[in-house]
Order: sequence, then structure tokens, then C-alpha cells
Amino acid sequence: MSAPVADIPTQARSKQLRACLLCSIVMMPAAFRRDGCPNCEEIMQMKGSQDRIAACTTQYFDGVIAVMDPEHSWVARWQRTSKYVRGMYAVRVKGRIPEDVETELENRGLKYRPRDQTDQD
Repeated sequence: MSAPVADIPTQARSKQLRACLLCSIVMMPAAFRRDGCPNCEEIMQMKGSQDRIAACTTQYFDGVIAVMDPEHSWVARWQRTSKYVRGMYAVRVKGRIPEDVETELENRGLKYRPRDQTDQD
């Protein structure tokens, strides 16, 4: 069985790409609408909702990393994406998750770390 992989954009339409504010995966809006976020859909609930996609993703991000083997990639560990699916990830994402998502994370005992590199480890 092959490892899960995100819908990787086949055309360089960088102005249309969006990055998830929670995991930083980069996909086309249509992929988020069709499949949701492959890493955090349970929390973000973007599948089929244009409003949720607008609130939980951003077009403002810096750099893109192609992660082919997340578990063995030192870059994926550095970016905190080693437990996520293969795909393209933003280096830095500008914006914050909605308050309801942050509350859900707190209820699950998880700490939200913004992906804009302001909360360095």
C-alpha cells in the first residue's frame, strides 16, 4: 500500500494556490473543496465549504517545500510536517486559524503553533 499523498498542483498558478493555516499544506482551492485538508480535515472541516476554505487557508505564504518521504525528511521534521501526508508545504504561512478551531485544539489538549515562524521552538 502506498503512502497517502496530497493533490499536488500540476500547473504553476501560484496566485491561486492556498496554504492550510494549521498544517501549511499547499493546494488549489478546488482540491480543498473536493477533499478537504488531507492532514487536519477532522478539525478544519473545509470539504465542500467555500467559507471554511477562505477562513482556514491563505494565499499569503512564503516558500514551498516538496515533501516526498515525511517520516525520514529532516526538513519535514524541522517544519513539523513529518507526521503529515506527502505533498507541497509552505515554509511560512501568514495568518491565524479561526477561534473555533483554536478552541477545538485546546479542548483536545493540543497547543496551536502559528506557522508564521513567530513562535520558534
